[in-house]
Amino acid sequence: MAAYPNDGQRPISGKPDGRVARRGIATYIAAMLSAQLSADELERYARHIVLREVGGPGQAALRRARVLVVGAGGLGAPVLLYLAAAGVGTLGIVDDDVVALSNLQRQVIHATPDLGAAKTGTAAAAIHRLNPHVAVAEHNFRLTAANALELIGDYDIVADGSDNFATRYLVADACYFARKPLVTAALGTFDGTLTTIRAHECAADGTPNPTYRCLFPEPPPPGTVPACAEAGVLGALAGVIGSMMALEAIREIVGFGETLVGRLVMIDARAMRFETLRYGWDPENPLSGGHPTIKDLSVHA
Repeated sequence: MAAYPNDGQRPISGKPDGRVARRGIATYIAAMLSAQLSADELERYARHIVLREVGGPGQAALRRARVLVVGAGGLGAPVLLYLAAAGVGTLGIVDDDVVALSNLQRQVIHATPDLGAAKTGTAAAAIHRLNPHVAVAEHNFRLTAANALELIGDYDIVADGSDNFATRYLVADACYFARKPLVTAALGTFDGTLTTIRAHECAADGTPNPTYRCLFPEPPPPGTVPACAEAGVLGALAGVIGSMMALEAIREIVGFGETLVGRLVMIDARAMRFETLRYGWDPENPLSGGHPTIKDLSVHA
């Protein structure tokens, strides 16, 4: 990769001419000043700052951001690591579990010496080792209808890496009522899905953005979808999808490219195939439809 700030004129070989170098240096200095970052942060995030789509303002937005990650497991582990590495200012971790040996095949934020310890604590320690500029809030409890709105209300965006349908629907409904964007993903044995939801907002034509319930109206009956402890899960696949979740969260914070709002990415790891399904607002959905029946979180109590 070229060692010069990206002003659209990288040299093919050799050193850049003086004009290109001066423009590149000016761009770099402007980015540094706009971000108001420390010298350590400037060096740490240099590869972000030279990106035209991120730059100093984007890095500053990451530093101001507060992201709540639900679950410090297979998906939450790479989400937390990459958001911490990216310089997100505050990461909240909500999980009431402890580290088990069977977790370590995919939950890469934890390590063998952490066995038996609270996942929130071991994840926080790993984040501090990676990036001491990131503040971590440990929420060592289970998300419920009683605490979800207050907790989610303290953050700018939510990344849901939970491993059960009850929590996914609770988080999605709570984000709608709290008017917060949500990046949500799910893992199968060799497959996974990912989407971004901004159901509290409307599209450019005035149509409401879809909710999670527009995509999946109801959770499957209990017992019809086996948990990963029964069916198994490919550890590296959790890393792929969790990293994509982090990318989506960064996109939502910085504002570049095309969001996954209204699009579901489906991944088949057996065939290494990625497909995208478009979905829209369902006027019959029970949360934000024409005649909503879910008006608070009491349905989750």
